Amino acid sequence: MLTKLIGTALKFRQHKIDRYDILSEEIQRGVLSRLISKSRHTEWGTRYGYENIRDYEQFALRVPVSDYDGLKSYIDRMRHGERDILWPGRVKWYAKSSGTTNDKSKFIPVSQDGLDNLHYRGGADSVALYLRSNPQSKMFAGKALILGGSHAPNYNLPHSLVGDLSAILIENINPFVNLVRVPGKEIALLSDFEEKMERIAHYVKDCNITNISGVPSWMMAVLKRTLEVTGKDNLCDVWPNLEVFFHGGVAFTPYREQYRQLIPNDHMHYMETYNASEGFFGLQSDLADPAMLLMLDYDVFYEFIPMDEFGKENPTIVPLWGVELGRNYAMVISTSCGLWRYIIGDTIKFTQKDPYKFIITGRTKHFINAFGEELVVDNAEKGLRQACEATGAQVREYTAAPVFMDGNAKCRHQWLIEFATPPVDLAAFATLLDQALQTLNSDYEAKRYKDITLQELEIVLAREGLFDTWLKGKGKLGGQHKIPRLSNSRDIIEELMRINLPKL
Repeated sequence: MLTKLIGTALKFRQHKIDRYDILSEEIQRGVLSRLISKSRHTEWGTRYGYENIRDYEQFALRVPVSDYDGLKSYIDRMRHGERDILWPGRVKWYAKSSGTTNDKSKFIPVSQDGLDNLHYRGGADSVALYLRSNPQSKMFAGKALILGGSHAPNYNLPHSLVGDLSAILIENINPFVNLVRVPGKEIALLSDFEEKMERIAHYVKDCNITNISGVPSWMMAVLKRTLEVTGKDNLCDVWPNLEVFFHGGVAFTPYREQYRQLIPNDHMHYMETYNASEGFFGLQSDLADPAMLLMLDYDVFYEFIPMDEFGKENPTIVPLWGVELGRNYAMVISTSCGLWRYIIGDTIKFTQKDPYKFIITGRTKHFINAFGEELVVDNAEKGLRQACEATGAQVREYTAAPVFMDGNAKCRHQWLIEFATPPVDLAAFATLLDQALQTLNSDYEAKRYKDITLQELEIVLAREGLFDTWLKGKGKLGGQHKIPRLSNSRDIIEELMRINLPKL
């Protein structure tokens, strides 16, 4: 009954989202106007003349494109308590970026407007569109298992904190949501992931869990520990009413088959969300379509740089209404958290317009282009899926980098893969993956022609738990931290290879 009542209450919002079909440009221009108007008296707004900006065209001419380094000095002042810098008032929350596992961290401001009009609206819309796709849902008849990170004091300023976005969301969540979510804050916000996992497993084993939310890799660890604690064969025996996993943060492809084995239920649903430290940008509006709907009426204005121009001195930058289908873009955002024309670092490709739907193709820095092959994460995920389907293997984690030239003057890609289920024949798996990448990427195929530029890729087996060990050593185990999948540099893969020894 509660699920039906909530579904009815959300119908108005569902109808507003339907306006994306015909009013996309109007909606986005309105968002930009609202952002500019509200921040015109900030230091940033004064510097770039927001008082006199009337439309997108003037905004694009006056305001520079920024990355984190371009805003870092402003953000550091905000973290020290200064007001009205990039956004009105004092911002007291900072999301420690999960977009990289380097030692250098980024601290993304999260204003109250950003919490309300970016992140929480995305969560509510996820429920609204899921209930429309699945009208027989009974998700509110039980509890939601929401997996989060942790936070810590920010420069010891009163009431100012820094941490994982998920921890910020849990800390500030509506009290009503706390009635339907588990575990409590005292467990959910623990900083030690291994202790958190253990306590969650014991806490939720007797709960009626109907829905789960989190990053697939970390949720997988919690679910497996729950099975160990209960002694059950699969989660259907633990939570017979489990019906949906709201997931995001990393590509779901490497984990899909493992989740099917953990939850062998044909009625289980999986809904992808695009919720980053910088904002909530997209979600699946149709569970049968892997592409996500770009959310247009939140506090975020979108622009896009074609990836074939990314890094050039004066690249083309287009608003949403200027994008082309099938083209790979770097996403640029302006938000109510004070990020102005900010390159978020993700790349996407639009699959349709009216409404705008897209897939995440990778990262602006997470790709391999050492030999002109332009291999992106989307290629890697699809190639692995094909190789796994052909061999019955399952991949848990992986990273890849180029071998520029070995002692025999051979160049290739080297993949370090931790398998949940290893292939019987690793060499055959490598060949299948290599062939799949050639069919998915014409540049890679051209460089592989007759082994002239690139030789067949190499796979190195990672020991069980290698990637978790590496993350733990950097203090990044749990939360929303991710393994960089592809890199032009060998720094990450070399670090991992040095510790790729069997556990004693």
